[in-house]
Amino acid sequence: MGTSELLNLASYFERNYGSEGMGNTGSPRIFSCRGIAAGMLVLLMVTVSMPLLAEECKMGSDLDAATKSALDDTAQKYYQMAATGNVTELQQSSIPSVASDFSGIESVISERKADFGPSAAVRGTYELDAPGTVPIGRAEFFCGIFNSPDRVTFVIPNLPPGRYGLVILDAQAGKQPMSVSFVLQQYSSGRWKLGGFYARPSSLAGHDATWYLNQARTYKSKGENHDAWLYYLSAWDLSAPVPFMETAALDKISDEAQSAKPADLPSTEKPMPLAAGGKTYNITQLFAVPVSDGLGLVVKFQVPDISNASQTYKDNVAVINALVAKYPELREGFSSIVARATAPNGQDYGTLLAMKDVK
Repeated sequence: MGTSELLNLASYFERNYGSEGMGNTGSPRIFSCRGIAAGMLVLLMVTVSMPLLAEECKMGSDLDAATKSALDDTAQKYYQMAATGNVTELQQSSIPSVASDFSGIESVISERKADFGPSAAVRGTYELDAPGTVPIGRAEFFCGIFNSPDRVTFVIPNLPPGRYGLVILDAQAGKQPMSVSFVLQQYSSGRWKLGGFYARPSSLAGHDATWYLNQARTYKSKGENHDAWLYYLSAWDLSAPVPFMETAALDKISDEAQSAKPADLPSTEKPMPLAAGGKTYNITQLFAVPVSDGLGLVVKFQVPDISNASQTYKDNVAVINALVAKYPELREGFSSIVARATAPNGQDYGTLLAMKDVK
């Protein structure tokens, strides 16, 4: 099972912002649905100087040169470890809770090896101060000037107190464009240790965030909101180096996406019934993934069990055909569809059909 990223800061980031894979297809899921579909809205921005805010963020000219240099140098060192596959030293450089459960990071580094490239450029550096003696239920870091186009917000639930850094790098000369971000935590010795690691592609099926945003707007203008919604999510994902970050540009995508959100989007809590082949299937998820020839659509649905492979294959094909019949616009937006019949124990069975083969 592939994963597009690992979020791990004493398990807090992973529990609240985890990623999901595509099962045995090996393609990573575009994950923004959990952020935007859950109702990610524009937060009320306030300046960092307001006394009621316990958390503090520094960036740009507010960040002293020595701290910025230490954060950037540490991130670059850790990037080289990841790019060269030196997971042992990277694990030894991590905070205890990350070092004790390092298999996820190791898996991501192995999966993304061809994308890292020999070097990386610093895109953004942030110092985050979370004071106190107990974890903060909702740590909010407001960086920059209120309402400025350069403002940045980080919202992190259940964050242990401490001094943190976030450095966002753009990998260079790899197989595909990718952002690599490091959450760092400072220890009493002054050393910055690895507390979180994100490796996220900056393009999907050969296109960047701007392309997906423009396509989403085109689909929306034609009333094809299912295509529009999924393309907006793709644009948001490709624009966000970490999923707990908000910027003016990301907020704009979120707002536009909400205006195109279809009323019948399925969820595990509220499945969408779909009649197919004399049966009614409960659809629980729809999300986009990259496939070899473009953008694919994954549809997950519930079945009692998947032990009969022949019957499960028939169920998958029936669901694919019925879904496209119900939403013909999908033919334009996606090159293929993957149906994943999912049993109560979480096991699933997937079938991929090229769109040209969908009846």
